[in-house]
Amino acid sequence: MELKKGKNIMIVTIGLICFILTYVIFIQFKTIEETNITEIKTMTETDLREKIALWKEKYEETDEKLKQTNETISEYRKKREANQEAIELLDKELIQAQLLVGETDVKGDGIVIVIKDNEETTEIEETTEIKSQVLLHLVNELNAAGAEAISINDQRIINMSDIVDIYIEDGSHYIFVNKEEKIVSPYVIKAIGDPKYLESALTTKTVGFMDIYSENIVSLERQNNIRIPKYSGKIEVKYINMEGEK
Repeated sequence: MELKKGKNIMIVTIGLICFILTYVIFIQFKTIEETNITEIKTMTETDLREKIALWKEKYEETDEKLKQTNETISEYRKKREANQEAIELLDKELIQAQLLVGETDVKGDGIVIVIKDNEETTEIEETTEIKSQVLLHLVNELNAAGAEAISINDQRIINMSDIVDIYIEDGSHYIFVNKEEKIVSPYVIKAIGDPKYLESALTTKTVGFMDIYSENIVSLERQNNIRIPKYSGKIEVKYINMEGEK
């Protein structure tokens, strides 16, 4: 009986020792595992810090270059916009100049005057042959009234246009405009501008152009979308220069 009891105590003691050894070994493994994980974590954070610091430096350099590039682009854009505005302004001025000197076809509202020779003789009126002075008078009146474009028989009239009488040996008479273009009656004068003002300027009682001649010779009407062709001659400047040029 005592032998059996001592054997049981020995088994329990050995089991307890094994349990203690197992527990100690387990604790050691766990400590080693935690130590390795901690070292790994510490090493990873260090590497990340180094990489973050490196990327931060690169980011700051890139950001600085980006700012410089944006500033350069902004300057270029401002210059381009300024140049574009200047170009657009020059284009507008060029178009205005071309319109005023008659280098382009134009259209707009205005009036149309028709003047024709009166070949019939009556008790009131005699035969009337229109001369260049009549057309010159009308053109001057239209210019004074603000006409922006004028043509006679589809010949554009500009500041340098000439309107002259040409007499042939057989007694016949022609009117030449723009040096070499012959025009004959009826003379159709088109003027683009404020229709009311143009008409008013020509129909003023006793002094207006329309009051000088009878309805058999001259007629006037307002029209929309009048078309006037560009100047057919060549504009040459021989004697004037820009101020400061020789």
